[in-house]
Amino acid sequence: MSDIRDVQAANEAFYRAFEKKDIEAMEHACSKGAGCLCVHPGRSPLKGWDEIRRSWVQIFKNTQYLEIDIDVKETEINGAIAFVVLTETVRQVASGRQMVAQSVATNIFEKMGDRWYLIHHHGSPVAT
Repeated sequence: MSDIRDVQAANEAFYRAFEKKDIEAMEHACSKGAGCLCVHPGRSPLKGWDEIRRSWVQIFKNTQYLEIDIDVKETEINGAIAFVVLTETVRQVASGRQMVAQSVATNIFEKMGDRWYLIHHHGSPVAT
């Protein structure tokens, strides 16, 4: 049961870094592997930490305010791989505009040593 709590804590750390626009905390939460993937809602897949990091830096730079609520639907572990399925409600101010967006997200973590690292983040917009 502690692995489930550890995966949930790793997921929460990712969202805290996201919400605080903290690239250093994001680097701590994410794997730096060349095979890492990130799909921001409505965008093309990004592969490898360098490309993913650049996208987060750009998002953080262009966003004045972020507030994120998550509702975890499922957390599963199979060996050294875990996934978390959830809904994200993102409130943000960017370019002077207030926006609220809801996405369904899947976050995949890999256990390396004694820590879980995010290796895949995929957000899909919820149709309204």
